[in-house]
Amino acid sequence: MPGKDANIHEATALRSRTAEQVLAGSETGDAVAREIRHGNSDLIRALDMTGMAGPYRAVDPWRLEDLNDPDGEALINAGGYAALPFGERYPPLIDFARRYLGESSSMCLPQQAASEWRAELEFRLVEKLAEFAPSHSDSRVFFSNSGAEAIESAIKFAAHYRPRAPYFINFDRAYHGKTMGALSLTPNPHYQQQLRHMPLDVITLPFGDAQIFEDKIQRLGAKSVAAVVLEPVQGEAGIIVPEPEFLKKVDEICKRHGIVLVADEIQTGLGRSGHWFASVEWGGMDPDIITIAKPLGGGLTAIGATIARKAIFKKMLGGMNAKRQSNTFGGNSLAMAIALKSLDILEEEKLVERAGRLGERGRARLEKMAADYPDLIKEARQSGMLFAVQFQPVSPHKDIYPMEELNAELTGILALMMWRKAGVVANFSLNSSRSIRLTPPLTMPEPLFDEMFDRLESAAAEHPSSWRMFLGAPRRTIFNLSKFALFS
Repeated sequence: MPGKDANIHEATALRSRTAEQVLAGSETGDAVAREIRHGNSDLIRALDMTGMAGPYRAVDPWRLEDLNDPDGEALINAGGYAALPFGERYPPLIDFARRYLGESSSMCLPQQAASEWRAELEFRLVEKLAEFAPSHSDSRVFFSNSGAEAIESAIKFAAHYRPRAPYFINFDRAYHGKTMGALSLTPNPHYQQQLRHMPLDVITLPFGDAQIFEDKIQRLGAKSVAAVVLEPVQGEAGIIVPEPEFLKKVDEICKRHGIVLVADEIQTGLGRSGHWFASVEWGGMDPDIITIAKPLGGGLTAIGATIARKAIFKKMLGGMNAKRQSNTFGGNSLAMAIALKSLDILEEEKLVERAGRLGERGRARLEKMAADYPDLIKEARQSGMLFAVQFQPVSPHKDIYPMEELNAELTGILALMMWRKAGVVANFSLNSSRSIRLTPPLTMPEPLFDEMFDRLESAAAEHPSSWRMFLGAPRRTIFNLSKFALFS
C-alpha cells in the first residue's frame, strides 16, 4: 500500500526528542511538521500559509523572534489574548517561580487539605474585590484551570441558587468560552451549529440596550431567570464598550428581582481595562459572581477563579455537598504561588494605573489612524490596554452570503499579516473577524509602546485602502487560503 509506506517514511523522517534535548535545543525539530502530523493540523496549516506559525523565541518580555526568520527584525508582541500581563517570561516572576520550586515544600495538589498558598490567594482576591465592592467582604473563591472553567463554575453556582429558574440571559457577540456550558453563553453559530442541543436555556439580547433587557425580564417573569451573564467590555467582539448606564441598569434590575448577576472579567479584570474590576469600578455594578483568569496566571500558568457571594457559594457547596464541584488541578500550589506573585507585581509596579494612562495614549494614536485612513480603518476602540481596530472589508461584496463571512475572515487574516509584516503580533477576534485586537503587556516600556503604534501607522500609510492589503499579500498565500477555506 503506497499510502501506508509514505506515512511510515514521514513518521521516521522526524524523530522524537527527550525533554533535555528540547531544553538544550539539540537536534532542532520541525515544530510545524510535528504539529501538522499529530496536533490541530488545519489550524497550523492555516497559520503556516500566512507565515505566522512560528515557533517563536522570547527576545525579552515584549519582543519575539521568529525561529524561521532569525535574521528578521524582532516582533513587538501585542498578542497573547490578554493573558500576558507582564509579557513573556517576566524576570521578577521567573525568579520567584525558580525560588518557589527550589525552596517550597508545600503539597503540589492539596485538594482535600488546607493550603497556605491557596488560602492566601483566596483571602487576597476577596480583600481586593471588597476594596471596591464592600458587600463581597465575606465572599468565597473557587479555583479552576481556565476562564471557561471559571464560567462553568459560575453557571453551576447560579443554577443551584435559583433551581426553579430555567433561563440564563446573555448578550449578542458575547464570548464566555467553548466548553459546553460556557459555549451555551457564547452565541456564535459557527461554534454551536454541530452540537444541536446546548445544555442551557439561553436567551440572547442586544448588548447595550437596557430597555429591551428590562422588557424581556418583565415578559419572562423574573422568577424564571437564574442568571444574567455579561462582560463589562466585550473582548472577542472587538472591544465593544457599552455606556456605563447600561451596566448600572442591568445591575439594578437584577438586584430588584434577586437574579444572579455574573460579571465575566476574564479579559477586563486585574488591570487590563485600567481597573482591577471594570464591572465595579467603571460600570458601577455590584455583581454576585465575578470570574477572572487570564492575567492571574502571569503568563506562566493556567488558572481560573470564580468569586461568589457567601450565600450563593454555600447553596451549592454547603455541608455534605461540599464536593459538588471539584477538579484535580484547581488550587494547585504552583498556580496559587504564581498568581499571588502576579498580584504583587500588579500592585508594586502600579500597572493598573499605568494601563489606564497608556490606554488613553494608544486610543489617541488609533483614532488618528482611523481619521487619516478611513478607507482602511472603519473604527478604533479602546478600554485601558485593550485595543481594537475594525478594518474595512477587502471586497465590496460584503453582503452576499457566504461571501460575507469569507470576506470578513479574509479581511482579518490580511490585517494580521499586514501588521506582522510591520513587526507587530496581534490578536484575531473570534466574534468579529474584521476586528484585530492589541493586548500589549502592561509592563511594556513606553518607547517600545510608542514604536508599536509607529509601526502600525507605517503599515496604514503603505496600505491606505483595505483592498491594498489584498494586493500586498503574496498571490500564492491568497490562493492557498482561498482553497483551504472553500474545500477544507
